Amino acid sequence: MSFLDEKPELNITPLVDIMLVLLAILMVTAPSITYEENINLPKGSQKTNSTATLKSLIITVNSKREIFINEKKFNFLSFVDNLAILKPQFKLDEPIFIRADKELKYDDVIFVLRAVKNLGFSKVSLQTE
Repeated sequence: MSFLDEKPELNITPLVDIMLVLLAILMVTAPSITYEENINLPKGSQKTNSTATLKSLIITVNSKREIFINEKKFNFLSFVDNLAILKPQFKLDEPIFIRADKELKYDDVIFVLRAVKNLGFSKVSLQTE
């Protein structure tokens, strides 16, 4: 048997090691990554400031009519159904905060407000700057 007759073997152990390290780094950093949608809030006239707690329901509507319920993105048309599914996670007497972009039509904001009220949430606040 000569040197030319041998078939080379591919050693993938270093590749697997690197991939496992990258996976471990991703698993550690992924929970700490948060996404925030930039919203142009309208100016408000009220001087008191209400603040959301960690357990508060925050509904954000951007200028493209995309709705975010506590950072989860939903379609505008299926918003009511998705909020009804998520309703048991929240208390009905806890404050709800709606953050709507100032470029939205008035009807779109009222649609979201009416949907929240119809599902039984009693304390709803529209956030402004």
